[in-house]
Amino acid sequence: MKKSDTKGKIKKVVLAYSGGLDTSVILKWLGDTYGCEVITFTADIGQGEEVEPARQKALKLGIKAENIFIQDLREEFIKDFVFPMFRANTIYEGEYLLGTSIARPLITKHLVEIAKKVGADAIAHGATGKGNDQVRFELGAYALNPDIKVIAPWREWDLNSREKLLKYAENAGIPIEKKKNKSPYSMDANLLHISYEGQILEDPNAEPEESMWRWSVSPLDAPDKAESVVIGFENGDGVSVNSKRLSPAAFWTRLNELGGKHGIGRLDLVENRYVGMKSRGCYETPGGAIYLKAHRAIESITLDREEAHLKDSIMPRYAELIYNGYWFSPERQALQALIDKTQERVSGEVRLKLYKGNVMVVGRVSQNSLFNAAYSTFEEDSVYDQKDAAGFIKLNALRFIIAGKAKVSGKGKGGAKAQGMATQNKADSAKIVQTKPAKSVKNTKK
Repeated sequence: MKKSDTKGKIKKVVLAYSGGLDTSVILKWLGDTYGCEVITFTADIGQGEEVEPARQKALKLGIKAENIFIQDLREEFIKDFVFPMFRANTIYEGEYLLGTSIARPLITKHLVEIAKKVGADAIAHGATGKGNDQVRFELGAYALNPDIKVIAPWREWDLNSREKLLKYAENAGIPIEKKKNKSPYSMDANLLHISYEGQILEDPNAEPEESMWRWSVSPLDAPDKAESVVIGFENGDGVSVNSKRLSPAAFWTRLNELGGKHGIGRLDLVENRYVGMKSRGCYETPGGAIYLKAHRAIESITLDREEAHLKDSIMPRYAELIYNGYWFSPERQALQALIDKTQERVSGEVRLKLYKGNVMVVGRVSQNSLFNAAYSTFEEDSVYDQKDAAGFIKLNALRFIIAGKAKVSGKGKGGAKAQGMATQNKADSAKIVQTKPAKSVKNTKK
């Protein structure tokens, strides 16, 4: 096993700890390799598992009670990370709603804060050297504390297989719990989504089995009757479901329940990782799929055309910044300020129908609506003179008209004039040659 160059220099480290096999091995490995004091941090971001067992396991592995931090971050996750991201209608590569990507800066923020609180030299994470998460954790950490040290065991040790991890755990006395119905896939879950990677998914042509999906029924087995739902918005963020006002986390939990019931939000995607390789993953984002549709619907009546188009044009760049780990970058913050400005009038309600994997918008209303039926009607009106459109079209077509005339018969008036000028230049040159006096010959005879 490799020994780090910084061994002995690290006195105290904060580990992002889940209580699973990988991070439990890392916990012991840090003490064995660095000889440092380990502090554990476990975040509840809605992954659907009890976090208290992580405390008990850390205690069994020798961590002092005062060095175990467990925090419920569900409200902060939705309010300060998910909602701001969805104000931009953010999707990566046309499909991915960034469920894993947006959770990493939140976890990193608290890792760095705890490190400062306890006087730790470093933080540690369990991300592998192949994935995006290592980049997200570390870029965020350096942005928040440029002097922090980061330990990434997967880039240092030789425990590169599950068998080796299990052997290390056995030798170190780490208890390994065998869970019933444990998925064979590598999964990541939070209030926004659950993801699946590995196993048969490593073949992009292999269809995942139905039993893999955990949050949603198959659209084929979803109810045969559509369900109506009304989502309320204030300043670009969701605040209510069916007129019931909810906290950010409760709001998202309710959307997940509705979406899962109707088979909404499944995605099978091959994405381009920031580190350079392609990766296939499957995702369930039931609440996010409903919310994105609803948010775009309320924006459709409250945003000015150019506002909406500008947002759409910067969204892919904004999505890349989040996916690649630049949440705390000045460019993301600058884009966020612009996006948030557009949301000041995005309030109202959107009415939807959910049916067998589909989200259908059937109505939207807002006190700030820019939709004016007096102008849009197909019936007779008294506010819009249709003759005005002729001048509008003529002015916008002017460049086409000029270009078209320039191409007539392969050369326009401008082309003929240019050709004439060239002919005249040749004639003038010939005239100069003809009228130029002969060079005199000097008489050298004496």
